[in-house]
Amino acid sequence: MAVSLELEKESGDPVMGIDEAGRGPLAGGVFAAAVSVPLALAEELLSGAWSRVNDSKKLTEKRREELAATIKSTEGCIWAVASASPAEIDSLNILRATHLAMRRAAESVGAEIARRASGAANPPRILVDGLPVPTLPYPSRNVVKGDAKSMLIAAASILAKTARDADCLRLEAEYPGYGFAKHKGYPTKAHFEALARLGPCPEHRRSFGPVLQTEFDFKM
Repeated sequence: MAVSLELEKESGDPVMGIDEAGRGPLAGGVFAAAVSVPLALAEELLSGAWSRVNDSKKLTEKRREELAATIKSTEGCIWAVASASPAEIDSLNILRATHLAMRRAAESVGAEIARRASGAANPPRILVDGLPVPTLPYPSRNVVKGDAKSMLIAAASILAKTARDADCLRLEAEYPGYGFAKHKGYPTKAHFEALARLGPCPEHRRSFGPVLQTEFDFKM
C-alpha cells in the first residue's frame, strides 16, 4: 500500500509527521524525526521527488539514504532529528525517552514553522506513528502503522532510521569489537557474544535486562 496525504489533508496546514527509530536496541540513543511541508507542496512531491517515500522498513539501505538526502534538500521542507541518550533511556525508561526525543524534534520544527511565518502561523498539528504521545507540544493524532499510510510520517521514519544508522557507525568507530555497524545495537547472537567477551560499553543501556545481566556476569 502506497502512502498518501489523506491524513495530512484532514489535519490541515501546518502539519508535521513524526516517527522514531531505535527503541529495541541494547545500545545507543533512540532517535525521532519530524517533517513538515505545506500541503500544496506535498501534493507535488507525492507525485514527483517523494514518490518513493515509504515506511523505512520497506526500503533498502541505499534507497533510504537517497530519500533522506532528497527530503533534507527539498526547498520548503522543514525537518528535524532529535535523540535521547542511553543515560536518558536508563533514567526515564525507553517509552518516556522516546517521547522526549519526539518532543524535541516537534519543538524544533514548530519553532521553524513559526519563524518562517513571522509568528503568524496557526499551531502545527502532529501526525505521530504508533500509540498516543501525551507530551507532544502541539495537538496530535496518533496513527497505528502511520509510516505506511502518511507521507510525512513515512518521511520522518526515513530520517530517524538513517540518523540512527549513522550513529551506529560512530559507535563502531569508538567501540570496535561489538559489531555495531552490522547489528545496529539490536540483540543478535553476535551482539550477545561481544557483550560476553567485552562487557558493556558506555553506550549500552544499563536498564535493559540483557545488558544488566551481562554487566553483572562480567563483574563476577
